Amino acid sequence: MRYKITVEYDGTNLVGWQKQREGPSVQEYLEKAIDGFSHQKVEIFGAGRTDAGVHALGQVAHFDIDSNLSEYKMQESLNALLRELQAPVGVLKTEIVDENFHARFSAVGRGYIYRILNRRGPSPLRINRVWQVTYPLDIEAMKKGAQYLLGNHDFSSFRGSGCQALSPVKTLDKLDIEQIGDEIIFTVEARSFIYHQVRNMVGTLQEVGNGKLQPIDVKHILEACDRKKAGVSAPAYGLYLNKVMY
Repeated sequence: MRYKITVEYDGTNLVGWQKQREGPSVQEYLEKAIDGFSHQKVEIFGAGRTDAGVHALGQVAHFDIDSNLSEYKMQESLNALLRELQAPVGVLKTEIVDENFHARFSAVGRGYIYRILNRRGPSPLRINRVWQVTYPLDIEAMKKGAQYLLGNHDFSSFRGSGCQALSPVKTLDKLDIEQIGDEIIFTVEARSFIYHQVRNMVGTLQEVGNGKLQPIDVKHILEACDRKKAGVSAPAYGLYLNKVMY
């Protein structure tokens, strides 16, 4: 049986989605949970490999297992073992799918949100949940700069070192910026992204917001295809994998 699961997690103390030697990962916790109630070693495949510190509201994964559990019982079993493991991971939805479904390769789009807390006073309740920027940011200037990033481009200027993507050319379908209370929320969607693309775009647009760059500079940075021309990389803890589209 192939199961598709939608997962939420707090990435603060995780090394990311993928299993690694130096610390706990989402993949490791889920595979341990499956083994815990089924006594089967399975490999779980995610829609995307989030980095250390990055959170998820709607990560999607799939796995194959010799089981006849209903969707409800599979979800309850997984969450029971995840609680036992004290994992910062929860399964929100479980579906039985056919063998042609693949969490990564069947996806037609991915959506992220990035949260900036834009105020002077600290927020103890949002530590490791938002990037706090204490100086005022010009929302309208950032929106103007963001427009240059929409569409199909070579995003080399926003490509993180160590990126393994075959090409830096991607199509950015959505980059909305809105103020909600004391937070500035970036909503970003594309079929796929290169390594650190969202964080590097947010970091650059933040420099537009603080006046270090002008909106038109985003166009020039994009055309330069040079990471050194762009702004800082926004911290991982403000980033959330929001959804995966199929």
